[in-house]
Order: sequence, then C-alpha cells, then structure tokens
Amino acid sequence: MKTRRVIIGVLVVIGIALQARLWVGDGSLAHVSALRDEVETKKSVNESRGQRNEILKAEIKNLKSGLEAIEEKARSELGMIKEGETFFMIVEEEGSSRDTNSD
Repeated sequence: MKTRRVIIGVLVVIGIALQARLWVGDGSLAHVSALRDEVETKKSVNESRGQRNEILKAEIKNLKSGLEAIEEKARSELGMIKEGETFFMIVEEEGSSRDTNSD
C-alpha cells in the first residue's frame, strides 16, 4: 500500500513538472508563440528590404548604363542645369491664388 502511494506521488510530481514546463519558461507554448510572431516580423522586414534592394540594383544598373539617368538625378536632386540653358523660377506673390473663382 505504501509503495502505491509513493508511485502515485512520484507520478503527480512528474505530471506537475511536465505541466510547468509546458506553460512556463523556454519551450513553453507562450514562448513558442512569441518566437513564431518574431519570425513572421523578421520575414516581412526582410521582404521589404529585398524589394528595396531590387530597386537599388535597378537604379545602379541604370546609372552604369547611361548618362541620361545621371543627368536626370543631377537635375532633380541637385538642381543643376545644362550649359546654354536658361533657368526660370516662377514666384507667386504672397496672397495671390491661381484659382480666383468667387461665387
């Protein structure tokens, strides 16, 4: 009878230990779920960075292949103009509006 109680006690302790391991600590259900969420987040970040890398690769290829892309970049980003061109800047007066419809 005493050995039966000891065996039952040992089995209860083992069961409690396994349950504790399942719900708390490394390898628990919560930990595994958090790791899965982190993996999904990393995958989406990697995907967006991969798309950005593809855009940059295309831009590099374009810049290496011709002067037109370099000229376009110089005009848009640096405000450069070609020799012999005339630069016009249109400045609107303060308070004036292009749309002067008054009903």
